[in-house]
Amino acid sequence: MTKLSVNINKVATLRNARGGSNPDVVAVALDCERFGAQGITVHPRPDERHIRHADVRCLRPLLTTEFNMEGYPSADFCQLVLEVRPAQVTLVPDAPDQLTSNHGWNTVAQHDFLQSVLMPFREAGIRTSIFVDADEEMVRAAKSMGADRVELYTEPYAAAYSSDRVAAIAPFVEAAACCRQSGMGLNAGHDLSLQNLAYFHRCIPWLDEVSIGHALICDALYLGLKDTIAAYRRCLE
Repeated sequence: MTKLSVNINKVATLRNARGGSNPDVVAVALDCERFGAQGITVHPRPDERHIRHADVRCLRPLLTTEFNMEGYPSADFCQLVLEVRPAQVTLVPDAPDQLTSNHGWNTVAQHDFLQSVLMPFREAGIRTSIFVDADEEMVRAAKSMGADRVELYTEPYAAAYSSDRVAAIAPFVEAAACCRQSGMGLNAGHDLSLQNLAYFHRCIPWLDEVSIGHALICDALYLGLKDTIAAYRRCLE
């Protein structure tokens, strides 16, 4: 079964735009779980423009599903991960001023750096995942450094889906097959939506988890959060 992890960053963005605590990030996360989400993802950035470190600390003891923290492995991010000990940490190569994730790690060139970052997480019993492009070489290098999973960066698939979905999915199937052959777990995320998720899952049914935020929260504005989560779950059946 492929799990749906809801990224609640955009909920925090809306809250921060006005100040105060409306919408309540913790309450929304708990509602997501109640409505069928099988995980909650947060991506705290250095400027705290959406999820704040305080949110992470509030969420951790209250969540009953898997908690996934993703982000660039700066010193403060690593310290926060080791403090709250989520179920999974996903390392993403975001620059501090980057609007959103737009590429995966070069796990060959940055092998030693990433391996050193992973070590204390693994020792703390936290499952580790590396955000990579759909490239078999990047998958194999992630395996060699000791990562438990990779998360495939799916924006290229989403961008090409409407013009030629067969060609769009092809490199992801190859990377996913390489991942399975190596014995690694497999996640996916970025620009997956109600339009393209079911086909992605049908072609790669051994996915462990998808992490979806922006599209899901946008859909919830029209469909409501409960019905939106149910619709995304149906894409993974």
